[in-house]
Amino acid sequence: MSDIYEGAFFGRRKGKALRAAQAERLNTLLPRFAVDLERPAPDPLSALFPKPVIDITLEIGFGGGEHMVHRAGEAPSSGIIGVEPFVNGMVKALAAIEEKGLENIRLYDDDAIDLLDWLPAASIDRAYLLYPDPWPKKRHWKRRFVGPANLDCLARVLKPGAEFRFASDIDTYVDWTLRHLRAHEAFEWTAECAADWREAWAGWPGTRYEVKAIREGRRGYYLTFRRI
Repeated sequence: MSDIYEGAFFGRRKGKALRAAQAERLNTLLPRFAVDLERPAPDPLSALFPKPVIDITLEIGFGGGEHMVHRAGEAPSSGIIGVEPFVNGMVKALAAIEEKGLENIRLYDDDAIDLLDWLPAASIDRAYLLYPDPWPKKRHWKRRFVGPANLDCLARVLKPGAEFRFASDIDTYVDWTLRHLRAHEAFEWTAECAADWREAWAGWPGTRYEVKAIREGRRGYYLTFRRI
């Protein structure tokens, strides 16, 4: 069976074969943190977490989890729901979560749209989409997460005034995202000067994808949109 999911907004589910310890961590630790879509979403959504949280962030496609883990560590009173279908990235994130003893993270390892459909309306305070796969070939553009239907789903779960933060080093995907978000009635771009999209957000720890982009001579762009 192919690791490419034809109807999803992600590509491979697996990369390098997992070592025994990694496979064990995936099998034993992921169920502890996993969001179960077979059950109704709790009301309030903060009940997903073992301790009270004052707000909830959603990170779509967290890669190796560097940003997600950093944010969870700097704000233990905030809850974070991270989505990552790529098994090797999930294993890396689980290792960091275990090492730091974090309890304010919940994880989903499949298509983000399924999670968005499950989440209650106006339940998320902030959302990130960081260095997503740009799917550069035109025939693959339908796989890009940013599009009218997905933005409808995202808008439904964001609270009024919530921020959607997007980062990419691919100029064409940045342009694509600006066009789609500025055309969507539920979002407004918050930039007032060039620094607002050339500089990362406060507390930004960077990601391994960003490091790779810089090494290859590209720079990141950081777009912030507000849910109207």
